Amino acid sequence: MKKKLMLISPMLHQGGFERVCVTTARLMEPYFDVVIVIFNSANIAYDVEGLNIIDVHLGVQKGKVKKIFTILKRSMKVRDLKKKMKTDIAYSFGPSANMVNAFSKTGKEKVWLGLRNYTDVEESVKIRIFTRLADLIICCSKTIEKELETKFGCRKTATLYNLYDVNAIRKQAMAKEPVLPWGEYDSQGRKIRCMVSMGRDDDMKGFWHMIKVFYLVHKKKPEVRLILMGAGSFAHYRKLAEDMGIADAVFFAGMQREPYQYLKKGEIYLLTSLNEGFPNALVEGMALGLAPVSTNCMTGPAEILLEDGDASALVGTEKGGRIPAIYGEYGILVPVMEKERDLDPSHILAEERNMADVVLDLLENDEKLKNYQRAAADRARKFTFESYVEQFLKLGDTEHA
Repeated sequence: MKKKLMLISPMLHQGGFERVCVTTARLMEPYFDVVIVIFNSANIAYDVEGLNIIDVHLGVQKGKVKKIFTILKRSMKVRDLKKKMKTDIAYSFGPSANMVNAFSKTGKEKVWLGLRNYTDVEESVKIRIFTRLADLIICCSKTIEKELETKFGCRKTATLYNLYDVNAIRKQAMAKEPVLPWGEYDSQGRKIRCMVSMGRDDDMKGFWHMIKVFYLVHKKKPEVRLILMGAGSFAHYRKLAEDMGIADAVFFAGMQREPYQYLKKGEIYLLTSLNEGFPNALVEGMALGLAPVSTNCMTGPAEILLEDGDASALVGTEKGGRIPAIYGEYGILVPVMEKERDLDPSHILAEERNMADVVLDLLENDEKLKNYQRAAADRARKFTFESYVEQFLKLGDTEHA
């Protein structure tokens, strides 16, 4: 008889851990009886046909008191479901789902809490609750796992990297051609070249840095364009692009259900995040052969782009005023930039100039660019479904030994 696996996610909107949740459900169906429990089924962005999904109909509430009551109500409902279904493993994705999973613990099931972002580790009160109630804390990067041991003395941990079907990504990318606001050549007859990035409209993504970096690149290479996809209005960044005179060269594509057709148009994938867990879009870009240029944010990029994951060389400004970059085996890392949103078009940081110089170096050196594109595509294959399934099943066996 199959064990009962409950996956818990607040919603199934387009996002990193939501994608991992749905994919995990698909992959684990041969081995477990799987159910996905969500708090609100509005705006599901993924193909969930055939999956067993239970909506507890307790969406987000505004106000601190209402939020607390909502967590308690969700926990009671999920606890009842765990008892009714005789759940063996309950695995949650994201902070709010983790709280519910922990508080709904029956003592019969194994509680797995998924930490999907480095900012989760900074919430010490929650982490102390999690380390006390969880049977296992699953991290999406080894850096997060090390932080839990160092700061909280927690050893009930494991790292499960996010998972990707590289062949499917490439197949979907080739299935359609995107509609872009520019043609194949610019007004001077130069062939258009694109950089791409994906992410929701959130300060954590550092998109003001990206607009400024792109401005510097575009200034020297006017044929370069930027495609920026993700949910949200991006109003601040549209205005910044206008103020910097590059509005016609930046395409805000919005949330795309089929993003890979746009992603394949890029030569370089840019990531300017201030914090991440394990940046899905970065690996998806690499799978399509985009050369990655990323900030060394906590966490994920260093483990993805460097063989040894050691980015300690990025310690700040070197003598002579040069800011370092690490030309890794699979992509290029630059220091993480200022965390305060800065929409002043006249204020450009040395770190932004540094990242622009790295991008220009690639655009002006065809051999280097192609080498990184090939290396990135090869690296993306490390994060396969097969590896994820193998590790997941080992964890399940260990937990139930």
